[in-house]
Amino acid sequence: MDMENERYIQMREFSRVDARIPFEVRLLPLEERKDIRAKMSGASVLAETKALPDLPDKLLGDWMRMLNAKLDAVINILTFQREGFGSLPFAQVNISGAGIGFGSREKYHQGDVLEMKLILPVMPPVALYLYGEVVKIEKRPESYYTGTKFIAIDEEVRDQIVKFVFKRQREILRDKRG
Repeated sequence: MDMENERYIQMREFSRVDARIPFEVRLLPLEERKDIRAKMSGASVLAETKALPDLPDKLLGDWMRMLNAKLDAVINILTFQREGFGSLPFAQVNISGAGIGFGSREKYHQGDVLEMKLILPVMPPVALYLYGEVVKIEKRPESYYTGTKFIAIDEEVRDQIVKFVFKRQREILRDKRG
C-alpha cells in the first residue's frame, strides 16, 4: 500500500461528529498558500503568561487563580473580536481530527485550498484558523456538501479538535440516554 493511501486510511480512523458552530470559510488564493499554518487564535498572547506561583495563603492563592482565569477569558474575548471571530455565522459541520465537511452555496473544486475560521464551543472556547484541501463535493438540493482534509496542521491544534469531538460525542450519548 502506498504512503498516501495508508495516510488516508489513518485519517478516516478519527471519530467524526456533527455540530453547529461559529464557522466561516473562504477560498485561499494561490498567492496566499505559501506559508499557511493552522493555529489557535490568541495562542501567542496566552503563551507569554506564566503560571501563578503557589502562595502561602491558600485562600488568597485560590482568589488569585480565579481572577487570573477571568482575565484570561476577557483577553480571549477581546482577541476573538479583534480577529473577527465575534461575528462568525453559525453553520452545521461534520468535523474530525482529519478534516471538516460543510454545506455551502459556493461550489468549490477538488484540490482547492480553503481557509476556515471557527470556534470550538468548549471551556474556554477555542478559536482556530484551519486550512483544508477539498477532497469531496456533492450537489445537494440547496447547496454543495464540501469535504476537506486538513493540511498544514500541528498536533496541538489537531488535539483541540479531537478533544472537542469526544466532548460532543459524550453530549450526544447523554442526550440519547436522558
